[in-house]
Amino acid sequence: MLFNSWQFGIFLPVVFAIYWAVPQKFRWALLFAASYYFYMSWNVEYVVLILFTTIISYFAAIFIERFQDNTAAKKIILTFTLVSCLGVLFVFKYFNFFSESFVNLMRAFSIQLHPMTLKLLLPVGISFYTFQTLSYVIDVYRGTVKPEKHFGIYATFISFFPQLVAGPIERTNNLLPQIKAHHEFNYEQATYGLKLMTWGFFKKLCIADNLAVYVDKVFNDVYAYKGFALILVTFFFTIQIYCDFSGYSDIARGAAKLFGIDLMENFKSPYFSASIKEFWNRWHISLSTWFRDYVYIPLGGNRVSKARHYINLMITFIVSGLWHGANWTFIIWGSIHGLAQIIENIFTRRKNYQPRGLEWAFKVLLTFTFCMFAWVFFRAQSFSEAVYVFSNMFSGIGSLINYLHQGFVDIRMDKFLFASFCITFFVMLMFDYFSREIDVITTLNNKNQILRWFAYIAIGMIIIFLSQKGVATEFVYFQF
Repeated sequence: MLFNSWQFGIFLPVVFAIYWAVPQKFRWALLFAASYYFYMSWNVEYVVLILFTTIISYFAAIFIERFQDNTAAKKIILTFTLVSCLGVLFVFKYFNFFSESFVNLMRAFSIQLHPMTLKLLLPVGISFYTFQTLSYVIDVYRGTVKPEKHFGIYATFISFFPQLVAGPIERTNNLLPQIKAHHEFNYEQATYGLKLMTWGFFKKLCIADNLAVYVDKVFNDVYAYKGFALILVTFFFTIQIYCDFSGYSDIARGAAKLFGIDLMENFKSPYFSASIKEFWNRWHISLSTWFRDYVYIPLGGNRVSKARHYINLMITFIVSGLWHGANWTFIIWGSIHGLAQIIENIFTRRKNYQPRGLEWAFKVLLTFTFCMFAWVFFRAQSFSEAVYVFSNMFSGIGSLINYLHQGFVDIRMDKFLFASFCITFFVMLMFDYFSREIDVITTLNNKNQILRWFAYIAIGMIIIFLSQKGVATEFVYFQF
């Protein structure tokens, strides 16, 4: 069930109404049933996978506490849990990739093998809920949280439908207590949630989905294009993936607020970052902090020699790239970001220095440009396609006017569509710019009624007129 589908338009109000009508002690059960129904609407059979990881992690945490004075037993239980949960993820997401990579490696040594592949549908959201279960068990192992004894409440924490299939990847200390807590309906929180959802739908329907038409057209047949068209769709994808993914996160956070639950902020104006390090402090925050706490720091973080510190950074970003997909392009994408952070670390002399004015603007533009071209590896279906894009994106630039004009002609983007994109892009840009310092929605709530309703109606009209009709497109991060 997609957030941008009519089914969800019926599902959410029904669950919302029942949630606030039933007694507090039954609300977890409603959320549990609603979450599993939400997941089963995609694929009934694969609900067994989330149930499996939930059961394994639930009992693992309880046994870890029971053997808290037995370090060896705790390690065995933790290892078993990691192998079990990551094993499921490996089989469904990575088995074919590693099998084919091994066969290709053997062929390089003139050893002919046939790859063994599995014809399995990738379960939606498997990387997200797997990481949430693992962080819970690891936190219990570290002694930073207590295991939840109520299986139903714990299962609801893992499967909570707003963030189930594309995050944010919630931490135990934030979400689990809220599932258990007594909630009183709060009108301001609920209306804030609806406004946040509306903003998410604006980014998804009016920007991401419209840009996806051109991005998919070119990248599905990339060798048929060259010149400025390749730069255009690279820029379009940079905006598309942000609006698509952050749009999902906004809708998820807004939907959760309808039930009195606050999910963590997953994006904070990432394209206004003045460095790659800052970008990763603002982009997919729940994942970047997950890798920081459960991969980077356990490896030694920066409390080691410089050489080891750089190795730790690179390992973390390679694993992060692999998390996104079973393809060498994702590993290269992660490696590029890891290398960029190492270079920044080497040449940055003043720690915590905040650039201002034109220096800030220049560094933001430089960081954005780097991220934009790095996204080519993320979007391309193979390494050779990415190389083709880089090799041909400046073809014909000698005649600049014709170069720019031909790019728009090649992707067949008419003036009206380009103008509508410029409008929606400007609105998004202004929202993100001011979001660096303030909560735009709260600030707007404090303005006079005429200004507030003008903004609400304007966004609503833009969504109605500029969104694609009759098509509920998947969110990009569903594939991860």
